Amino acid sequence: MAVSRPERRAERTPAVTAAFGDERAPLALDLLEVLEYGWHDCYGEVTPPPEVLEDVLVCSEVQLDKIIRAVRLALADWRDLRLWADDRRTK
Repeated sequence: MAVSRPERRAERTPAVTAAFGDERAPLALDLLEVLEYGWHDCYGEVTPPPEVLEDVLVCSEVQLDKIIRAVRLALADWRDLRLWADDRRTK
């Protein structure tokens, strides 16, 4: 399990690159890093659980504007993010 922020970023890079492509992946990874900072402030945990990160990627629909909305929702109330992600998964 990755312990440092750079290690977690490196661990996430393949999945994010597969979803967003080489050009936009660094932006999406930057946003996931911002999510970590916010998650720590909101929930006192170093990083969101893998399920929350997966929900963010599902809700992003590979669009930067939607990943921004998903990150904001994850911080406001991750349960609402889960509902959105579950809805996306059923479609």
